[in-house]
Amino acid sequence: MSEAQRVTDRFAEFVENFTFDKIPREVVSRAKEVLYDGLGALIAATSPRYDISQVFERFVKETGGAPESQIFGSNLRTNSATAALVNGTFGYYCDVESHHAGAIMHAIAVVGPAALAVGERQHSHGRDVLAAIVLGIDVCCRVSYALSAPALYARGFHPTCVAGTFGSLAAASRLLNLKGAGLRNAFGLAGTETSGLLAWVSDPSEHSRPFNMGLASRHGVFAAHLASCGFGGPPAIFEGKYPLWQAFTGQWHEKELFDQLGTKFKTMELYFKQYACCAFIHPGLDGLLDIRSSEHLDAGDIAHITLRFPKSGYKVIDNNPLRSHCAQYVLALAMAKGYVHFYDILHDQRNNNKQIRDLSSHVEVIGDQELDKTYPDLYRSVIEVKTHSRKTYVRDIVHPRGSPEVPLTKDELKTKFTTLTKDLISKSRADEIATTVNQLEQLSDVRALTSLLAKESVEVAQPASD
Repeated sequence: MSEAQRVTDRFAEFVENFTFDKIPREVVSRAKEVLYDGLGALIAATSPRYDISQVFERFVKETGGAPESQIFGSNLRTNSATAALVNGTFGYYCDVESHHAGAIMHAIAVVGPAALAVGERQHSHGRDVLAAIVLGIDVCCRVSYALSAPALYARGFHPTCVAGTFGSLAAASRLLNLKGAGLRNAFGLAGTETSGLLAWVSDPSEHSRPFNMGLASRHGVFAAHLASCGFGGPPAIFEGKYPLWQAFTGQWHEKELFDQLGTKFKTMELYFKQYACCAFIHPGLDGLLDIRSSEHLDAGDIAHITLRFPKSGYKVIDNNPLRSHCAQYVLALAMAKGYVHFYDILHDQRNNNKQIRDLSSHVEVIGDQELDKTYPDLYRSVIEVKTHSRKTYVRDIVHPRGSPEVPLTKDELKTKFTTLTKDLISKSRADEIATTVNQLEQLSDVRALTSLLAKESVEVAQPASD
């Protein structure tokens, strides 16, 4: 092993030797919860209420491809890379799937679709797909830490796209049994392909935001498949004259790749989301909705809302032109309705609700250097609500609901899945998906699961709006 290939080679060895029997039981259990939760978010995105599914249906029909992997929520099949692209985009579209706080990583939206697409192509055993998902989540989170997710944001890159490509690559490579020089080449090809700008903040369609996750899912699958065919690539993407980190952040924290590698799993650190918006806003939302409920307030009672967020990240949610990442809009919406659903993210409620419109202009976001001390591992937020009657209420939220410290119960996860999918699939199909995911490691062919994610023949009533 040459010095130039030391880091890449060590990390690749972990990937090529990773198997299901190396995963602790509690990690297997959590991974199935993460997949189940992610599929609920993905299925919700295929609703005909959202134009993105029609756009992708046309795209897949026009581009074709070997019918080896399912486009979820439809009857279409295409090649595994395109399926990963489409399903990965669906996976993040509603912005309500799990995420990793410190890595600022929407891992399951990228890794789940990649593992399912390649697993379906390969007729993989369920335990191998589950192992690929756990591995992929670990890889993309570790690469994000090594590059520094805040530094990626500072340069206008989306961490989940840049680092997520390596998670997708790891999952696909394991299912394709890619090893040795081929795997090292695949890492290099993934680094060459990876991208993902934050320019989507100016796209009101909310298409290009989740497209970054679709790209990461697709790029990893494509790189693994191409390398498996014998295509060459830079075999030491993490070091050498032009390493990955030099191009993207100028920072490299090598220890983050290897710290407790194989014993501490990032799957256990994921947060389950309750609200369809940027995770940065969730602690503040928890505090605001607690004040709303406990003090029996509504939007008309509120004179001003102040949200303090870590200074290194507050600009992402301060008057962002994209509603899903705009604290001014999301907090006003939640105060008025008591919840945040994706329909209200796509359709600006300020246009027809004066209370939301007025209150959003009285929401202030402040970057607080004191809160930087635990960022990005914790999104500690302080929310202050002042009423017209001159009362002030404050909540300091360190761990939001759904975090490992304040977990959602299995019943709460099931209720979330049911709420997201009830207008798209029947109760019997929903129950079958839950049972099949829970038994994933026992499936001889993962197609027993992916077949349940195709469009259901039974018509389910569609609501006009939320």
